[in-house]
Amino acid sequence: MGTLLIRGGRVVDPAQGIDRVDDLLVRDGQVVSVGHGGGQPLGRADETIDAGGLIVAPGLVDMHVHLREPGREEDETIETGTRAALAGGFTSVACIPNTEPPIDTQAAVEFIHQKATRADTCNVFVVACVSRGREGKELAEIGQLVEAGAVAFSDDGAPVYDAELMRRAFEYCRMFDKPILAHEEVLELSRGGVMHEGLVSLVLGLGGMPAAAEEVLIGRDVALAEVTGGRLHAMHVSTAGGVALIREAKRKGIRVTAEACPHHFTLTDESLRGFDSNFKMSPPLRTAADVEAIIEGLVDGTIDCIATDHAPHAREKKMLELDRAPFGILGLETALGLSVTRLVHTGRLGWPRLVEALSTLPARILGINRGTLRPGAVADVTLIDPALTWTVDVSEFRSKSVNSPFHGWTLQGRAVATIVGGRVKHRLA
Repeated sequence: MGTLLIRGGRVVDPAQGIDRVDDLLVRDGQVVSVGHGGGQPLGRADETIDAGGLIVAPGLVDMHVHLREPGREEDETIETGTRAALAGGFTSVACIPNTEPPIDTQAAVEFIHQKATRADTCNVFVVACVSRGREGKELAEIGQLVEAGAVAFSDDGAPVYDAELMRRAFEYCRMFDKPILAHEEVLELSRGGVMHEGLVSLVLGLGGMPAAAEEVLIGRDVALAEVTGGRLHAMHVSTAGGVALIREAKRKGIRVTAEACPHHFTLTDESLRGFDSNFKMSPPLRTAADVEAIIEGLVDGTIDCIATDHAPHAREKKMLELDRAPFGILGLETALGLSVTRLVHTGRLGWPRLVEALSTLPARILGINRGTLRPGAVADVTLIDPALTWTVDVSEFRSKSVNSPFHGWTLQGRAVATIVGGRVKHRLA
């Protein structure tokens, strides 16, 4: 495979406590060293990339992606979704099992791995179902799914509603040290809603989804994680109350982690005033106070990581009336730019914390050998130009769908090269 020398970039690797301008040497798909090992110059390489002015980070990891295949290939496929990931700077994604059929068997896990290998783009890790068919009635075969390669478990798109089933899921997953990625929503409270329940929904006459719908189930699952010793990961946290519950759980030493999505620290429910279905998502866009709480949670570490909840839908589906259009937006190709623009350039987060949230901690939560540039690690690397200003244009997306509310936005910060296993898989033209 040869050697690759990335010269003169700002290497940021929170796993090693590194944040300095230095060189990175890769050989045969593995990191050899950061800087001059033993005082010796790194020497010549088969390929050299001048990274002056760039951030050299461990490959970004998105632990919450809907690739839609099998069953909804009109929205996205494993190949198109992973190409979008590369364009966004992500070297690894974890695919969520709300496919048709759901990923609840060894054969289904193996199918995803085979399709990802054939696509030969980024790494695809599989999140399998907590319950058979995502129906919430009986547990999936947790042990067999782990054996097939599942890295975590989730019924995302729906909560695990039966508390006894969720308790047993925590107990089984604890035996394999796997997290449960929980969609936290009390359906009786949110049913019929299309946006956050508040003043804006009242003015617009639209059905609301209250913050309590999220917070009540976070509280239940925190309690179950405490009693079982299981690992809870709260997905797409969107409310100030949810952040407070997770902060308190961590203070008590409960095994809880959490993620936030860029749209939940960027947009508010005011965006729905135009009745544009591209702003319709679940959980919904909340208030400015909730946005500030999410950012504070990222700053103090209550929210561990940033995930996209990349949820593509074919154009004709999102063109329906607001109450009929599906929930969800694209995220892979805008997440980094939004994070840099909204968090780094505003001074809320430094680069080490952002890299930790987008790479180191997602990899650690999933238990995958990624998220670091330690010698011997797989050479997944993302090169980021923090000063590059660009305009979001959905017509240029690699994703099969175009349902992004950020079309036409100007962002600052973008991945200019995405390297997977020592191979440059994407380079910005």
